[in-house]
Amino acid sequence: MSQAEVALRAPQFTWTFGLLRSELVTTFRRWRTLALLGVLAAVPILVGIAVKLETQDGSSPGRGDGGGGPAFIAQITNNGLFLVFTALAATLPFFLPMAIGVVAGDAIAGEASGGTLRYLLVAPAGRTRLLLTKYVTVMTFCLVATLVVALSALTVGALLFPLGDLTTISGTQISFTEGLGRALLIALVVAASLIGIAALGLFISTMTSSGIAAMATTVGLLITVQILDQIPQLHALQPYFFSHYWLSFADLMREPVYWDDLVKNLGLQALYAAVFGSAAWARFTAKDITA
Repeated sequence: MSQAEVALRAPQFTWTFGLLRSELVTTFRRWRTLALLGVLAAVPILVGIAVKLETQDGSSPGRGDGGGGPAFIAQITNNGLFLVFTALAATLPFFLPMAIGVVAGDAIAGEASGGTLRYLLVAPAGRTRLLLTKYVTVMTFCLVATLVVALSALTVGALLFPLGDLTTISGTQISFTEGLGRALLIALVVAASLIGIAALGLFISTMTSSGIAAMATTVGLLITVQILDQIPQLHALQPYFFSHYWLSFADLMREPVYWDDLVKNLGLQALYAAVFGSAAWARFTAKDITA
């Protein structure tokens, strides 16, 4: 590589890193973002307090058949680490994806409605680089939001309930350290499960100049898909809905781990990311920017 090429790439890399850092700082400093993270952190607190109050007389906090996310709630009083799994199962169907939809929907449309999109493109960012930066920012929020839920649940679980070795869904015992490792892995899988809705929200954001309209449309589609996924007559289509395998993370608490639905989930999310990411790029690169 010639010295001229090195000199050209250095400022491009510096600009890309600076743009990403600026996007991350701007996103996580917004009151809306902080409010969303606050709501997500409050869910495990409310669940933990509710379980603690319900079990003061020694009764069971809930019924479970040993499988699926909601069944974890029956194990919280035995081990506070199960509050992490329960909180993720409680927030994944709506709260987490809704927060992602709000941030993704506002990514491009919010800049357009605020009149700053044109100025961003005047700088040497380029439309493709700017779009990728926005998507990386949304994915970072996915990870942070998921970890906020998990850490809040772990803290509340440690304060209100005992900690120790875990009994898996399969009935086997694993150490608390291994349980923490699986909790982290589950949090990462949950975050990865949101890349589909993130790409969909980003695509919708490129279709309009109204941040509110983009956010409302993304959240509306989320609710619609969740409803359709519960209609038995649509069973042939349901495996293709981005939310269909979301709760497959519970299979990580089996011994041995069931990988089939987990692989299907991650593959489906990658497909949504590829399709709607490409659609967002095609739309954004050809869009006439007037604001």
